[in-house]
Amino acid sequence: MNMTNDSLSRVRLLLGTESINNLANANVAVFGIGGVGSWCAEALVRTGVRHLTIVDNDVVCESNINRQLMATTETVGLPKVEAMRRHLLALNPDAEIDARQMTFCEETADSFTLAEYDCIIDAIDSIKDKLLLIELACQTDAIFFSSMGAALKTDPTHVRVAEFWHVQGCPLARTLRQRFKKLRRYPSRKFQCVYSDEPIMNRGRDTLNETETGDDNGAGQKRPNGSLVHITAIFGMTLAGLAINQLSSNEQQ
Repeated sequence: MNMTNDSLSRVRLLLGTESINNLANANVAVFGIGGVGSWCAEALVRTGVRHLTIVDNDVVCESNINRQLMATTETVGLPKVEAMRRHLLALNPDAEIDARQMTFCEETADSFTLAEYDCIIDAIDSIKDKLLLIELACQTDAIFFSSMGAALKTDPTHVRVAEFWHVQGCPLARTLRQRFKKLRRYPSRKFQCVYSDEPIMNRGRDTLNETETGDDNGAGQKRPNGSLVHITAIFGMTLAGLAINQLSSNEQQ
């Protein structure tokens, strides 16, 4: 059984039947299924996206439960993409969810045909891998959006959208731009980012648990950073909203 007329009735009422069809036919990929990417994937499928690739190498751990959609006491130990796939299929059993438990990096990039996607969303933590995805995604015709740093933020009113080179007050964006300049390689086109310009530091380093490796796109620190669901979810939902608005109208960036 696919998503019924009732399940998408409010989407159809607002966007129209043509937009529903555009979303159903779109091929979308979300790289990074953590505090940002999991909420993005959720919104995409709930709004009618049926062909979705989700990519992440991690497994669910207890420290994910505070902010990652598929992380519960029952999914601890499962691959994040598998837990997310099961959840998304509960929303739409006919959705085609390509769950890839792997890291997008130099060694695996060739296993992806990025040009086959209509939309690519970057929610990767690793700076090196993020640089690579940005560079390669910008070489395609796909709609492309990227998440900047969602860690170390508490104020939802500071979440913004801007073109990559105009993002202000985000250490991750600054680091990425510095790396591109050092490499003398640059994205071949402009793209929009979700970010926050709120300055804040961890207040509980003395109680830090070192077992978690991801930092929800902090600034590339080796140690994890604090993250809150009301921020990471806003990032993910904003990315999904940007993608939905373009995919539903068949517009390109």
